[in-house]
Amino acid sequence: MRLSRYFLPVLKETPSEAQIVSHRYMLRAGMIKQNAAGIYSWLPLGFRVLRKLENIVHEEQIRAGHIPMLMPTLQSADLWRESGRYDAFGDEMLRITDRQGRDLIYGPTNEEMVTDIFRSHVGSYKDLPLTLYHIQWKFRDEMRPRFGVMRGREFFMKDGYTFDLTKEDALHAYNRHLVSYLRTYERMGLQAIPMRADSGAMGGDNTHEFLVLAETGESEVFYDSAVTDLRFGDREIDYNSHKDCAAIMEEFTSKYARTDETHDAALFDAVPEERRRVARGIEVGQIFYFGTKYSEAMGATVQGPDGKVTPVHMGSHGIGVSRLLGAIIEASHDDRGIIWPEGVTPFHCGIINLKQGDTQADAACDALYDSLTALGLDPLYDDRDERAGGKFATMDLIGLPWRITVGPRGLKNGMVELTSRRTGESEEMEPAQAVEKIAQIYKGLTVRGI
Repeated sequence: MRLSRYFLPVLKETPSEAQIVSHRYMLRAGMIKQNAAGIYSWLPLGFRVLRKLENIVHEEQIRAGHIPMLMPTLQSADLWRESGRYDAFGDEMLRITDRQGRDLIYGPTNEEMVTDIFRSHVGSYKDLPLTLYHIQWKFRDEMRPRFGVMRGREFFMKDGYTFDLTKEDALHAYNRHLVSYLRTYERMGLQAIPMRADSGAMGGDNTHEFLVLAETGESEVFYDSAVTDLRFGDREIDYNSHKDCAAIMEEFTSKYARTDETHDAALFDAVPEERRRVARGIEVGQIFYFGTKYSEAMGATVQGPDGKVTPVHMGSHGIGVSRLLGAIIEASHDDRGIIWPEGVTPFHCGIINLKQGDTQADAACDALYDSLTALGLDPLYDDRDERAGGKFATMDLIGLPWRITVGPRGLKNGMVELTSRRTGESEEMEPAQAVEKIAQIYKGLTVRGI
């Protein structure tokens, strides 16, 4: 993309309403624009990252054997009355009446709707196990929406639902989701620690939240520092293996890590003192097993192998896709702007032309742009007639991991400058070498946006 043809409404000043780093940088980098309290338009740069995160989530869910679908944002209130949650959910639920006088809600989650779909089409244990998921906009009428996309009212979320014949199978589905989430977050350049959490309005006894450590996190967390040394890495796992998934669950949850709602001082004191940590965390996902809570209330049953009709065991598993943008920025930034991990960057590298209109510089930038594009990469070429300082400031603010700087002085020696946004280190090299290095960095990582 050539910046002269792109819509990137960068702000020089920080808007007064932005209280935390991610909100400030998303507004300044032209990623979002507030429409109403807690409701944002996603501008092109923000939308590119949102789509990359969504694609990673889809890829890892499908890798785990989960089936994508799409449910509507508006739901019948009758389903929620049937489950008993219509009144229990509270004022966060946006209630609507259509012109026929029918009560609807703008969905904050989809347990009731997916249970209704299941009971309408599945009647035998032979159709189990089953995991359905979708990525959809949700709405919760927060009393005090703040912090940009971190606590908005409208948000983009992946929610998946598991249906199993037995508790044993349902807990395997729970473990399988934990594994797939670990892979998902690491691909995004995040360390999201699974922590024992409170189930809240969802119900159930088994639940873990995934939290990214950050000073601006809304949750106080208590953990054994040894959990921060754990990495899933490139290991392959058989998602159908109860043993393999249970082993990963044990590895990543056996050390103490809890949110403040479930904190146990006695257990925490048993952790060696030098490894005890108290910090803040940003929730980016949660997994639940709630047994037959919804299936019993709503008649979601199957005929078992013994011929008896039994309610299915269910679980619900969510990832806050839009919230992840804020979490990544909170975890990866400096005083000049965002620093995107390679796996989710909106553009793979930036190209800066120091002397726009110079024949040699223009030709070299065009050649770099064409070479990178031919390799399936998305460069952002700053071809504006703008001073060099302004171009550097824009690139630093939007946080592309790599920058190629082209100017007449370097080209006299056949060189361009390749700079890492994270370290600030620069290296002079021939244009072809810069293209090759960028290609090698992104080999196997490319997730294309829009």
